[in-house]
Amino acid sequence: QVQLVESGGGSVQAGGSLRLSCTASGYLGSRYCMAWFRQVPGMLREGVANIDPDDTLHYDESVKGRFVISKAGRKDTWSLQMDNLNNEDTAIYYCASSALTHNSCGLATHRYRYWGRGTQVTVS
Repeated sequence: QVQLVESGGGSVQAGGSLRLSCTASGYLGSRYCMAWFRQVPGMLREGVANIDPDDTLHYDESVKGRFVISKAGRKDTWSLQMDNLNNEDTAIYYCASSALTHNSCGLATHRYRYWGRGTQVTVS
C-alpha cells in the first residue's frame, strides 16, 4: 500500500521561503509521476508542479520562477522549494503520485491516485 507523507509546512512572511518534502512508502511503479498540489478552503485543488518519469518538470504559471520541484537524493522522495512567497500562496499543500498513464503526467487531480494528507503553508 502506497503512503505519502508531507513535511516542511509552516508560516512565513511575504517574500520568504519554505521547502516542502514528500516521502513515499510502498511500490509506486517503474514509471511514476511526482507532483505538488494546493488547495484553499472552498476552492478547487490546483496543480502546482510535477516531475514526469523522464525528469521533465512542469509548473503552474502562478509559481514559475519562484518554486522549484526536484527529486531528493533518497528514492521516492521529492521536494518543493518555494521562494518569494506571497499571500496568494497560502494553502494546504499536498504531494501526489501515480503511475504514468498518458504521454506526460500533467497537473490534473484525476490523474493522481495517491495523495498525502497535506501540510499547511501560511504567508502573511
